[in-house]
Amino acid sequence: MRLDGRVDGTGRTGPAPCFVVQIHQARRMHFDFRLEVDGVLKSWAVPRGPSENPRERRLAVPTEDHPLEYRTFEGVIAKGERGGGTVIVWDQGTYRPLSHDRRGAPVPFAQSLEDGHATFWLDGTRLHGEFALTRFRGSAAENVPGGEVWLLIKARDGRATHDGPETPDPYRARSARTGRTLAQVAAEEGAGGGTS
Repeated sequence: MRLDGRVDGTGRTGPAPCFVVQIHQARRMHFDFRLEVDGVLKSWAVPRGPSENPRERRLAVPTEDHPLEYRTFEGVIAKGERGGGTVIVWDQGTYRPLSHDRRGAPVPFAQSLEDGHATFWLDGTRLHGEFALTRFRGSAAENVPGGEVWLLIKARDGRATHDGPETPDPYRARSARTGRTLAQVAAEEGAGGGTS
């Protein structure tokens, strides 16, 4: 189902590229942040989840690309399978690339990711405004497979927050698609918690 109500078998939401944030109760609880780029969902695991507070820089570890259809997935991945555990859609919507070069000319989004710094505007159910993904290497990256980590950062714009909870509680969070919690999805699918 598209956000504008029309069915699209590719999982696209229309002319604007889509994004989704899924809560994934696997071996370690984390949030999967996914952006549609060149026909796939580029993905990062964000252990503490996105924050709308610009002071909160969130670690984001790249994971494998996913097909666009995965943006609507909620359910339980069987124990023993890669990523085994329960998944809900915490946020969904569209985004606008904002990256530009030093002269102010737009840079294709895939190129800005390749270059290691991409800015974008999220229009989601929960997340709004400008964000950036910035790649860095250093001591934090040494303990990560592939040696690559990113930071997900909220810009200081009119949508930024400066107080309140900095991290969504994944155990109390409800799906932006169905209103269900992780526990409800796991119980409905007979997974008894859905962890691996």
